[in-house]
Amino acid sequence: MAKRKRHTPEFKAKVALEAIREEMTLAELSKKYGVHPNQISTWKRAAIENMATAFTRRGADPGKENEAEIEKLHSKIGQLVVERDFLANASVQLLGTRGKKW
Repeated sequence: MAKRKRHTPEFKAKVALEAIREEMTLAELSKKYGVHPNQISTWKRAAIENMATAFTRRGADPGKENEAEIEKLHSKIGQLVVERDFLANASVQLLGTRGKKW
C-alpha cells in the first residue's frame, strides 16, 4: 500500500491560488502538481472561505468578544451560590435539618 502524501501549507496555497486564478483547468493543475482534481477543489474552497481572516485587525483579540459573556456567567454563578447558601441556612432554621446534605 502506498504511503499518503503530505503537502505543506505553502504548496496547498500555491495550488489553490492557481486554481482561483483559473488560468489552467483543474485537470491541467492536477497533472502539473500530481494532485487529484477534487483535492485541488477542496483547497480552493478552503482558501476562499478563509481569505477574510487575512484582513482582520492584528490588534483585535478574539477573546475580548467573550469577556462580556464570561463576566455575565461569573455574576450568575455568584448569585446562585448566594441563593443556595441562603436556602440552606433557612432550611436549618425552619426545619432543623442540621448536618443533612441534599
